[in-house]
Amino acid sequence: MAAAVYVLCALTSLACATLLLRGWQARGVRLLLWSGVGFVGFAIGNVMLVVDLVVIGPAVDLSLAQNLPVLAGLVILIYGLVWDSR
Repeated sequence: MAAAVYVLCALTSLACATLLLRGWQARGVRLLLWSGVGFVGFAIGNVMLVVDLVVIGPAVDLSLAQNLPVLAGLVILIYGLVWDSR
């Protein structure tokens, strides 16, 4: 059951990233770009979570590999929010 939730979270993040980036491509609003790139980082982190907990299992700890893309997505999103607020 937990694996299904992890996969659904990854798919939801990927869908959000796709919709945000398509919106940026259609309208050219830069905040959509920053948000879309941030959600790409979140989606990569969720995929790494699925790989870590479901595919590989508890034998190998990939927590650093799954948290780095999420951190990068957050930094990009915060940078975009601050930069576009001027």
